[in-house]
Order: sequence, then structure tokens, then C-alpha cells
Amino acid sequence: MRDNFKTSWQSRVIQQVCEAVRNDPFWGSRLSEVVHDKSSNNDIHLAVFVEPFLQFMLEGKKTVESRFSKRLRAPHKRVKKGDVILLKRSGGAVVGICQVGSVWFYTLGPESLRAMRNDFAWALCANSPGFWSDRRHMSFATLMRVSNVVKIGPIPCAKQDRRGWVVLTHRDSQDSLLGGCDE
Repeated sequence: MRDNFKTSWQSRVIQQVCEAVRNDPFWGSRLSEVVHDKSSNNDIHLAVFVEPFLQFMLEGKKTVESRFSKRLRAPHKRVKKGDVILLKRSGGAVVGICQVGSVWFYTLGPESLRAMRNDFAWALCANSPGFWSDRRHMSFATLMRVSNVVKIGPIPCAKQDRRGWVVLTHRDSQDSLLGGCDE
């Protein structure tokens, strides 16, 4: 399993991100800790973004990320405080990194969607009515406050499927972390 992971696109992306942030005052040690410290319970995720939301995130205007779905899927109940998110441009490269702060999970209905809009629209950079009407038929939502957002790369990413969110590491399987940052 170790050799398979070392040759996967996920491992290559993690290695290249580690190199890109090696000299960053925060990320140089934080990412290495997530990859190598067996006592860490944090994971690394890859999130695909479209514009203008990616740029808002990189500029620090967007401080809460949201993911909506009709069925239970990552990041719902899979992301937690302290996890790392790699920011990937839709159809392109990884261009940023951030850390998850607070996390909120919702089972959606008209009231919860309205409350979410009232409480988080500004932080989500989601002030247009279209954003909310597009999500009214969704069943689940995950909101994540983000911090330590840093622009990196671009780092090529060979991901070719249509998933908007990928859990790159799983703490319950230490083998999945091998081949990450070089110590």
C-alpha cells in the first residue's frame, strides 16, 4: 500500500504543497505535523473552487467555506477543526492552502437555510439571492470557518473526476499518510 500511495496523484500533490510552504512561518511546520505526527488527528482535504469564490478565499474576503449536497458525502461529518484544505481551481492547479476552524453541519430545511443565510452570507461572500435559491433543494450543508489562508503554486493536480471535495488522508489509516512531506 505504501508504494501505491507514493505514486498516486494525491501523494504528489501533498509532497509539492509541503515543498511550497516549507519556508512559511505557519505552514512550514503545521503541514509537516499533520502528515508525520501520529498523534495528530487531522486530515488533509482537497477542495475544488470556481470563481469568484476562490479569489475571495485567497484575498481573505471569504472566511467561511460551504459545501451543499443532496446526499451525505464528504466533507459532511468528515472534516473537523484543525484539518487542512488544499484549494484547487476548477479544471486547474492547487493554488492555496488553509486550516479549518469551526465546523457546522446542517440537515437542511427552509428554516435552517434561512438561518444559515442570515448568519453566514457575508462570511460566505454569498449575498446574491441566486446562491441561496440554487441550494434550496439540497439536503445537507457543511460550513467551515477557515484561517491561515496562503496563496501557493500553482501546483499541478492530476485529479480527473468530478468530485468537488476529496479527503486525501485518513487518520484511521496511517499508511495513507506515507510519502507526504519529507522530514
